[in-house]
Amino acid sequence: MKTRTLTALVAATTAAALLAACSGGTKSASGGGGSRTLTLASVDQGSVEDVVKAFEKANPGVKVRFTTSGADQYQQQIRTQLSSGTAPDVLSVWPGNGNPGATDVLAEPGYLRDLSDQAWAAKMPPAIKSVAQYEGKTYNAIFGQNGIGAVYNQQAMDEAGLTPPDTWTELLAFCRSAEAKGTPAFALGIQDNWVTQLALYALVATTVYGPDHDFDQKMQSGAATFAKSPWTTAVDKYVTMEKTGCFQKNPLGTNYEASQQLAASGRTLGIIQGNWVIALLKQKNPQGTFTLKALPATDDPAQTLVPAAAGAGYGVNAKAKNPELALKFVNFVMSPEGMNLFVKKQGGLPSLPDTGFAVDPSLTELSQFIQKNRTVPFMDQRWPNAKVQQTMLSGLQEIFSGQSTPQSLLKDMDSDYRTGS
Repeated sequence: MKTRTLTALVAATTAAALLAACSGGTKSASGGGGSRTLTLASVDQGSVEDVVKAFEKANPGVKVRFTTSGADQYQQQIRTQLSSGTAPDVLSVWPGNGNPGATDVLAEPGYLRDLSDQAWAAKMPPAIKSVAQYEGKTYNAIFGQNGIGAVYNQQAMDEAGLTPPDTWTELLAFCRSAEAKGTPAFALGIQDNWVTQLALYALVATTVYGPDHDFDQKMQSGAATFAKSPWTTAVDKYVTMEKTGCFQKNPLGTNYEASQQLAASGRTLGIIQGNWVIALLKQKNPQGTFTLKALPATDDPAQTLVPAAAGAGYGVNAKAKNPELALKFVNFVMSPEGMNLFVKKQGGLPSLPDTGFAVDPSLTELSQFIQKNRTVPFMDQRWPNAKVQQTMLSGLQEIFSGQSTPQSLLKDMDSDYRTGS
């Protein structure tokens, strides 16, 4: 998801690497110099510190001078630093396209070193690789990822006598049964407009990318549009869910915080969100058990895909003053030790398989979908600009308030998409 859209989301979710925290600071290690000193600029506040300590411990005599800053500040500065030759050896890089610090944006002018020859690059799952590469070459060491699905409150489910649905028909029946029992299926807090996209992305993953994994490429070439594609099906299904009573009353009057409270307390059976919400639900209900499941969009469970987003990773400055040490650092980040340190601190999942990471039981199904390559990137990561997403978010709110229609929304998104970057 786009950085500007998700500041509130990730600040509330222990910085799930899609975005950095809001405050910034500078950390430095004393001593060292020359070829034994690495410079690093990071947006992973609160988690990169442990990785730096582990890297220095594994490489006696090496010192890392690093700064951490909020995403907005970082994005304003990094292009200027790269173009003026003052950028650090290693720098945070977002996946895909759409902000000043993203892979495509920094790789196109030659600011980043090609990392395709590193051993981990070939091991990246396709969904991660697609947003770590530019023109077929890997420039971004992406270490973590997150997913979107239906997070169920197990105690509330037991009390209602219901189980998670596996098909679209079962999903609508689940919503009707839950409503009949007086406990809506899902909390939806779209007073905060970024929340509007989550259920839609979960539906789009299967309806759009299930039959056409090359949809993004077709959009980029002009061979496809939102308005004349299964995006229409996905938006219609989202509206159908609302009309069927899948959500509590007045989603537009419910904010993200309130929706968490509904799901945590059992006043709804769950919430459609990213895995980051589980830690927040546990804070509100320490005795609760919460589990993320895929949201079905067809009547064939084998067709179901899950949106799984790559978080911000690290790139190597093409003009790094210490290129060997820079490569050593990104390789450490992509090693089981470095990767597991990061994702444990951030509450996500590793981007590579076979790291030995102990997955929390609440994320077992998400982990399985990732391992089986049954995922697609968050849709906006391949869009040419941030305006497309902003139009989508406000347009979905207008649909829920009866002020717009799915077809009108998708036409507006097509118009913004065609304006390019």
